[in-house]
Amino acid sequence: MIAPIEARFVSAPRIHQALTADVERRVLIAMARRVPASIGPDHLTALGFVSQLCAGGAYALAAHHAAALWLVNLFLFLNWLGDSLDGTLARVRNQQRPRYGFYVDHMVDTFGAFALMLGLACSGYIDWRIAAGMLAGFYILSIESYLATYTIGRFHLSHGIFGPTEIRIVLMIGNAVLTIHPYAHLAGRTFRLFDVGGAVAIAGMAIMAAAATARHTAALYREETLR
Repeated sequence: MIAPIEARFVSAPRIHQALTADVERRVLIAMARRVPASIGPDHLTALGFVSQLCAGGAYALAAHHAAALWLVNLFLFLNWLGDSLDGTLARVRNQQRPRYGFYVDHMVDTFGAFALMLGLACSGYIDWRIAAGMLAGFYILSIESYLATYTIGRFHLSHGIFGPTEIRIVLMIGNAVLTIHPYAHLAGRTFRLFDVGGAVAIAGMAIMAAAATARHTAALYREETLR
């Protein structure tokens, strides 16, 4: 007889070692304790998702109005608020639904990231191929993280010192700089600032994905050595 899904599912411990992780955790717990009872984790998940869609729309609008980049930053902040606070609120209230939360959160991230990068590709501030490469890098890191969660039993929310919050901060700083200096000058040539930043991001994600894959492959090989 096959055991019910609930009996077979084991919630993996969350590993979060990003630069801002400790401060962010304390801030989120303090905020969660002050959230009105009428607001639940699903409301915050919806806020994070809609905000990310709006951030993508604001990027597209920035092709015609540079001031829309400040709207992007506002929506990225709201995305952080909803995406980061929903799980904390569920844990503080002891209302966790591990399978539901894991699935919904990461499908929301999948569609939200697509909308954000699509809007950025339409903004005129980056080559669409660089935006597509950034999206592919995000998806590769996400897939590696989900596979590691299932096979190794640890859910890594960050890679090195970078997690979702750090990525949002870098993106928000970049948006602010874009309003003043949209171009970068390297070796006597002029490039769009986000083309340079995006290329660096793609290289960084490729290195992180390769390192994590090698590390987890070696760990699994040692644990399942053939006799």
